[in-house]
Amino acid sequence: MTDYVSELRQLVGTRPLLLPGTSVVLVDEAWRLLLLDRADGAGWCLPGGLMEPGESFEETGRREVREELGVELGEMALLDVFSGAEYYYRFPHGDEIYNVTAAYLARVRSDVELVLDAREAKAARFYDIDDVPDEVIPPERPIIARYAAHLMSSRPPGADD
Repeated sequence: MTDYVSELRQLVGTRPLLLPGTSVVLVDEAWRLLLLDRADGAGWCLPGGLMEPGESFEETGRREVREELGVELGEMALLDVFSGAEYYYRFPHGDEIYNVTAAYLARVRSDVELVLDAREAKAARFYDIDDVPDEVIPPERPIIARYAAHLMSSRPPGADD
């Protein structure tokens, strides 16, 4: 969690905060989705996190992927922006947030060396879109669904590039 959010938490406790952040839909050459098994035991998630003061959404995504996975991203394309009641999340320790999330699509080779930050994730794994685990945290599900729709509309079945 950022120092900025920690400072806000000292003032408001666990009450819901409206926080901007970025999720990165990181896919390999087979269009499989990379998910992280969160260190806090909450379930699987996309790489990403909360924006620091002065950052852009894209800068946030790049920083979070670098911190969580040790990967420098190349081109990123905005997939969509997500907000609303369905992006509410209550952390296992009680903090509540309403996410305003810019989701970006980025590609990486499946053989890239991942250096996981153990404070963030226990594991990372690529999943076919049809095999995404049920334990994905709720705010990530609409983003993954949007990626699946994007994948189906932009790549005919059997396409390989």
